[in-house]
Amino acid sequence: MTNGAETRVAIKVSDLKKSYAEIQAVRGISFDVSKGEIFGLIGPDGAGKTTTFQIMAGIMEPTSGSATVFDRPARETRSQTGYLTQTFSLYPDLTVSENIGYVGDLRLVPRAEIIERGRRYLRMFSMDRFEDRLAGQLSGGMKQKLALACALVPEPQVLLLDEPTTGVDPVSRREFWDTLAHLSSDGLTILVATPYLDEAERCHRVALMHEGEIQQLGTPDELRGSLRARRLEIRTSDLSAAESALSEISGPDSAIIDVQRFGDRLDLLTKDPEEARRVLDDTMKATGLSVSDVRTDDPTLESVFVARLRSLGQEAHSIRFPARHNHGRLRGDVAIGADKLTKRFGAFTAARDISLQIKYGEIYGLLGANGAGKTTTIKMLCGLLEPSGGEVQLAGERGRVRSGSVRQRIGYMSQKFSLYDDLSIKENLDFFAGVYGVPDRERQEKLRWVLSFSGLEGKERQMTGALPGGWKQRVAFGAAIMHEPSVIFLDEPTSGVDPLARRAFWTMINRLADGGAAILVTTHYLEESEQCNRLGLMVAGEIVAEGSPTEIKGRQTGRLLEVRVDRPQQAADLLKKDREHWRVSLFGDRLHVITDEDAEAGLKKTTTVLQENGIRIISAREERFSMEDVFISIVEKARKEGKTVSED
Repeated sequence: MTNGAETRVAIKVSDLKKSYAEIQAVRGISFDVSKGEIFGLIGPDGAGKTTTFQIMAGIMEPTSGSATVFDRPARETRSQTGYLTQTFSLYPDLTVSENIGYVGDLRLVPRAEIIERGRRYLRMFSMDRFEDRLAGQLSGGMKQKLALACALVPEPQVLLLDEPTTGVDPVSRREFWDTLAHLSSDGLTILVATPYLDEAERCHRVALMHEGEIQQLGTPDELRGSLRARRLEIRTSDLSAAESALSEISGPDSAIIDVQRFGDRLDLLTKDPEEARRVLDDTMKATGLSVSDVRTDDPTLESVFVARLRSLGQEAHSIRFPARHNHGRLRGDVAIGADKLTKRFGAFTAARDISLQIKYGEIYGLLGANGAGKTTTIKMLCGLLEPSGGEVQLAGERGRVRSGSVRQRIGYMSQKFSLYDDLSIKENLDFFAGVYGVPDRERQEKLRWVLSFSGLEGKERQMTGALPGGWKQRVAFGAAIMHEPSVIFLDEPTSGVDPLARRAFWTMINRLADGGAAILVTTHYLEESEQCNRLGLMVAGEIVAEGSPTEIKGRQTGRLLEVRVDRPQQAADLLKKDREHWRVSLFGDRLHVITDEDAEAGLKKTTTVLQENGIRIISAREERFSMEDVFISIVEKARKEGKTVSED
């Protein structure tokens, strides 16, 4: 946010309401956004975020109330507003430069300025070498950068971003947010909606929206503080049994408020850590379990989000999955295996010498930037793509993984929605039940479960193409597991799904694994990757790191420093001058700095540089690496060794 006396209100929303017949999409919301501020709007699917954005962009009029941009009605300031919608607003058959030129002409920008601004933004986003590439041939991250460049060419005063990084890999997401921070420091006002709570941490202020109303508003620190709770991370030998035992005694009035399971730990939310530890010890002793490690930390924004929605009676309930088949007897055997798996497309090698073993009962996360080779690897592992070399083992078979018997034992949810938009929800589910051979006697109860899990009871005749992205993902997930496969491939299953629904996804994924199923999942949301038992990190077609989330973090060299300052953008730019850019990242008013020195020396060197340049230090301390910090570090170090992602 800009500092000092020049701070002024850029966006003012007063008692804004919007109704569609009987449906009240927005119910009297009010908020201000200052010039140069990054303001986050978060909430579950159907909260009213997109409707609010469309009113702010001047696309539709409110039913009542007002929305102004620099003291003028939003509809009158459309020329000053840039708007990125949820779906890519690009022309796939036009080149990068032609897309920019088209938008510039549409917004009446002089041709010379279109060329100058377009090249400036493409250089800023490291995309200048792709000027002549068709937009349809860009990766997801590159498309979003191009869409942002197009929105910036008219040089708007306000930028509206509706879930701009859904499906974008972590490297591109960080670059995207670093760009937003620069634009904000230059005075651009940014309003962003996101389902990713780690992104909300990068906003100056955040509003939590639910059923058309704003429930909470404040800085990320203020929202976390409003919970008046702490988080305990515990590690134990049997996560499933521990989760079950602790969930039975948890609740809003208990010592343990909430229990969330991750791949190698449980997170407990508590008002009183000491009391919670006593209850934890007693419960674990009673169930014959031991706790190997307990750590206390601040709650996450996701904890705040979920707790607030639960206080409003919102919960991702669904009837229990009607399982008829138990795969527990297979537990411990290899379900998915690869031995030096390689795939070449002409002179290009998309996957090189991939070797891994995933056992029944295990959740394995495959992580990587766009172009790293994840989807190619998954397609080879599940028999959709013939490898150029190496051997695949799948569901007890070697080599012959494309047989009909093997395919009946696997479930596959693809990165692109694997549903037919021109069929109703019921027609889609009936189709997949038939393809997967779900017995007639089981179909109705399985269909009822999918509708309950998706929150779509009574809406089975609705056309699938009309569903918001998060709901469509839930239906696609249900369709992929109706036949109770023993091996499940999930390619970005929770992309665009809100945190409460994401919890429901992972509760179900854990239940499937507890029942003996082997699950391979990809995700770009790195906080979510910690839900996996083991991870494999891919760079340029190779697996460069593998292990549990804790093991991968533990192998990380260097130290992570967190520094709060009065001028965060200037501080970030200053620190990047004498170190690699990926080592410095901005999260609102906090800087994350990765150093190879010990923590004390790194803190002294970093704070001295900042203070000598007139930047005031509010706080400075060593912090634990997040999975995003680890991922970025591994990818960048691999790039230094000559491993590069194939965006060229």
